[in-house]
Amino acid sequence: MAEETKAAPAVADPAPLGLAAFAATTFVLSVHNVVGDKTLGLLAFFGVALFYGGIAQFAAGMWEFKNKNVFGATAFTTYAAFWLALAAYVTLVITGKEPISDVPPALAYTLLAFAIFTTYVWLWSSRTSKALFATFTLLEITFALLIIGNFNNVLAGDGIVAIGGWVGIATAAAAWYCSSAGLINTMAGRVILPVGSALWGAPSPVAAAAPRAQATT
Repeated sequence: MAEETKAAPAVADPAPLGLAAFAATTFVLSVHNVVGDKTLGLLAFFGVALFYGGIAQFAAGMWEFKNKNVFGATAFTTYAAFWLALAAYVTLVITGKEPISDVPPALAYTLLAFAIFTTYVWLWSSRTSKALFATFTLLEITFALLIIGNFNNVLAGDGIVAIGGWVGIATAAAAWYCSSAGLINTMAGRVILPVGSALWGAPSPVAAAAPRAQATT
């Protein structure tokens, strides 16, 4: 008798987790950028960046590879690494290994590197949903404002960095909406919270073969 091959069990959609982790970490850091060190120091950001934005979002990225979702896997894993890298850098700063005067330019170049990645992810997010495209649009603006601010040695709580913080809070809200939509739409098996169709392009063969409940037109 020929040996039967059992199909691998389905994997629950990790996107709501990844988006929620990204949103929460973005929110905490953005509030810090709005109010400054005296009201919300970087230690409040450290734990969230390490465990939620970092480890939890990294796990979501790995499960997206299992789901054959190259966009989700690449985005979640990269931003998880971004938060882990920032948490590591904060450790160097608060332990006195990095002079305070070196922090703004170091952050500016780090943000620039990930802004380059965000630029093409933002462009290709137009093939996912309108809600996710809006999230990446806000993220792109956030990066631009923070890069300009840090290159000009503007501190958290001041000027353009504070404005970037406000846009970052809006980015977090948009990501939370996408997470909430993915969660309730999957649970209900129908669209409860709409996210909008892709702006252009036909769905990929993988997406067509395994459509997600949060996708809608």
